Amino acid sequence: MRIGHGYDVHRLIKGRKLILGGVDVPHEKGLLGHSDADVLVHAIMDSILGALGKGDIGKAFPDTDQAYAGIDSLILLSRVYGVLEETGYKIGNIDATVIAQKPKLAPYIPDMRRKIADVLRTERENINIKATTEEKLGLTGREEGISAHSVVLLVTKKDERK
Repeated sequence: MRIGHGYDVHRLIKGRKLILGGVDVPHEKGLLGHSDADVLVHAIMDSILGALGKGDIGKAFPDTDQAYAGIDSLILLSRVYGVLEETGYKIGNIDATVIAQKPKLAPYIPDMRRKIADVLRTERENINIKATTEEKLGLTGREEGISAHSVVLLVTKKDERK
């Protein structure tokens, strides 16, 4: 087995959609970034790449490459899944936390879990997503940004011929 941790943070600004876990979350602000700035998916990708010893999303999908400008992060996650598929590992489980003062995310978490599980070709039970605030402290508490952490456990694939 292999374990990886991922972290991402993006600034909130007016004039952008808020995309978290591949879900369009209604809010007056969205996240600023080269892609769709989906901090949750970015943290998950970093945790998977880290567990595999493959660097991070900045190395895999540099923000200097215009091919990734505005791209849906679920597309990037599918590419990370392609890297994972080439190894002898599969998703054991993912535990992720989104840190945001607003909006409340609980109603959107089931859809986030479904979308991420579908891209990673794993059971929804293997994807856990939580949301918390920072009690109005720090950049997320002041509603300046949103951050996310992710931990992944990769396990070896079982011989499917048995």
